[in-house]
Amino acid sequence: MSGPVKQPPLPGMQRTSTPTRTLPAWLGELHLVRGALLCFALTLLASVALLSLSGTYRMREAQQLYLAQHTRTAAATLFNNAEAEKQEIRAYEPQFLALRQRGLIGEENRLAWIDAIRRSQEQRKLLPISYDISAQQALQVPLPIVMGQYHLRGSRMRLQMDLLHEMDLLNLFDDLRQAGYFAVQDCTLKRHGAAGTGSGTTPTLGAECELLWLTVNSVPVPGRP
Repeated sequence: MSGPVKQPPLPGMQRTSTPTRTLPAWLGELHLVRGALLCFALTLLASVALLSLSGTYRMREAQQLYLAQHTRTAAATLFNNAEAEKQEIRAYEPQFLALRQRGLIGEENRLAWIDAIRRSQEQRKLLPISYDISAQQALQVPLPIVMGQYHLRGSRMRLQMDLLHEMDLLNLFDDLRQAGYFAVQDCTLKRHGAAGTGSGTTPTLGAECELLWLTVNSVPVPGRP
C-alpha cells in the first residue's frame, strides 16, 4: 500500500505556526491592586453587615417605642379612671356616709330598731307594742338598677299595737325612720267598738302592720383583699 507522499517544503517557503492567545495586559498588573481589592471586599461585607444590624436595631427600637406608647396610654387611662373615681367619691361621699349613719348601708342593726320602738313608746305614751322580726333575706332588684358588689336585703317585722287614735301609728313610723329605712308592706286597722272621746287610755283602734327593713351590704369580690 502506498500512502500520501509528503512533499518537502519548497525553498523560500516558511512553515505556518499555530497562533497563541495573549492575556490582557491588566491581568498582569493585578498584584498591584490586590490590597485595594481585598480592602474593598472587606468594606463591602462590613457595610452589608452594618446595614443588616441597623435594620434589626431599628425594628427592635420601633417595637420598644410601640410598647412604651401602649404602656403610656394604658397608664393614662388608669390615671383618668382613678381621677374620675376620686371625683365621684368626693361627690357622693356625704350621701354615702349619711345612708350608712341611717343604717341603710352595712350590717342590719336590730337593736337600733327595738330601741327606737321603746323610746317612741315611752316618749309618746303609746300603748304596749308587740313585734316579731323574721330572718334576713336577699331581695330581688329590678333589672335597670346596677348594684355592683352590693346586695339588697330585707328583714320583715310584724307589729301589733292598740291605738288611742290614728296619729299614734303615724308618729311611731316617724320615730322608726330615724333608726333605718323600711317599707310598709301591709297595715290593717280595726276599730274596737264605739269611738271614744280620745281623752282616756282606752284603745279605740287595733293595728297589725308588716314592715320590711332594708339594708345594703357589700359582698367580697374574688381576687380582692
